[in-house]
Amino acid sequence: MQINDKTDQKQYLASSERYQTMTYNRTGNSGVLLPAISLGLWHNFGSVDNLQKAREVLRCAFDLGITHFDLANNYGPPYGSAEENFGTIYKKDFKIYRDELFIASKAGYDMWPGPYGNWGSRKYLIASIDQSLKRMGLDYVDIFYHHRPDPDTPLEETMGALADMVRQGKALYVGISNYEPEDTQKAADILKRLNTPFILHQARYSMFDRWVEDGLLHTLESNGVGCIAFSPLAQGMLTDKYIHGIPEDSRAKKAFSFLNTDTVKNNIEKVKSLNAIAMKREQKLSQMAIAWLLRQPQVSSVLVGASSTNQLKENVKALDNLKFTVEELKLIDEIVG
Repeated sequence: MQINDKTDQKQYLASSERYQTMTYNRTGNSGVLLPAISLGLWHNFGSVDNLQKAREVLRCAFDLGITHFDLANNYGPPYGSAEENFGTIYKKDFKIYRDELFIASKAGYDMWPGPYGNWGSRKYLIASIDQSLKRMGLDYVDIFYHHRPDPDTPLEETMGALADMVRQGKALYVGISNYEPEDTQKAADILKRLNTPFILHQARYSMFDRWVEDGLLHTLESNGVGCIAFSPLAQGMLTDKYIHGIPEDSRAKKAFSFLNTDTVKNNIEKVKSLNAIAMKREQKLSQMAIAWLLRQPQVSSVLVGASSTNQLKENVKALDNLKFTVEELKLIDEIVG
């Protein structure tokens, strides 16, 4: 896919004020500072989406001080297309800013046919990072994750592949995603023996999905590893989008979305109650949901998706009010159950 230069898109020059308002948090015990809000390219950046709109969102993000762009080999749809589109935009707009960017990719889900295109073998992971770098037009990624645990491949093999990526200069740091506390500890021990900088665990975390609080956050803190939260808005449920019904163009209506209309209907009363708290805080529900995550000291950054620049700007406004009273936190717990 090519950028159509006949549009009114002019050569991009990043805002000189991009670092003045963003909050940056240390990632575990590492030297890396990440923006409190990072941009995930899971949705809205595939071949089915509008490339010019994606370009506008990426430009807006960087101008807001969002230096961290998060991808994976299978983001799209179709698989690989988010990385391809990012690579096209990167070459046009961001190549001169490479050293100001923290770019992530991952592998672990099905990507190509046959026995070597899935899970966590050394064969799959080394091929995956090579393919991702080619699609994005990069010499290296700042961090590469194993996207999910593989029950059949020895953890030593998977972590060893990540370690070799660092040794080969293909990644500066490594991470894991969707690992339970016990396997996270095992991975941390292996990577420590291999002298590999393990700095992030990417986990699904929201007011509606709090599994990380059952041991994972403690495990990360004890190992000096940061947490970066994805799906902070529960795929869009923790917004005011569904309070008055389910719009036809919403994610819940899309066939390839993890969110469906039944899930929205089953949680809508909770959403309305949470929205009332947010309004008293003079925030949107989405902003309160992001702020609620950032109150956790282990959470280095929150990954948000954005289909428009306005949506992204609204999410970043969450940083205007990150404090919660004891009463607010108690009421949120009571509502969520």
